[in-house]
Amino acid sequence: MQQIKVRAETADDLRAIDVVNLSAFQGEAEAQLIGELRKSSVFIPDLSLVAELNGRIVGHVVLTKVRFNSPKGGTEILALGPMSVVPSQSHRGIGSELIEAAVARAKPLCYTAIVVAGHPDYYLRFGFKPAKDWGVSCNLPIPEDALTAMELVDGALQGGGTVEYPDLFKALF
Repeated sequence: MQQIKVRAETADDLRAIDVVNLSAFQGEAEAQLIGELRKSSVFIPDLSLVAELNGRIVGHVVLTKVRFNSPKGGTEILALGPMSVVPSQSHRGIGSELIEAAVARAKPLCYTAIVVAGHPDYYLRFGFKPAKDWGVSCNLPIPEDALTAMELVDGALQGGGTVEYPDLFKALF
């Protein structure tokens, strides 16, 4: 089996990351979002990861800071996504490797939770749970069950609250 290597993106990877997103999403919105995120204060370079297979970038995931407003007050947590894999390389575990690496890299950075606005059936496999189980919602126009979350610190989402995605994300919806 070929080895998938996951690492932080470098400046030399930007064009390849765009190509991955353009092919995975069949449109420019996600690639443009990632470009805008890189220029923003919510971007964390060490949490923008690429997957390489045979020296070629075949996948990408990014975790960015989002605001979480709860009865306990406001704090920064992480949002996972967009996550993309070149369609010709899907079903090889590349997305799984990216998500597992992203979660592992996020844990020591003192963030308390990760949320994902995406396909819940996919993310539940990695330990994410329906955000509504904690009473957590978000400001994106998505179905309630499309938001999943993972606590990195026990009790971080207890009591519920609202995730405020930056306006940049609204271009996707």
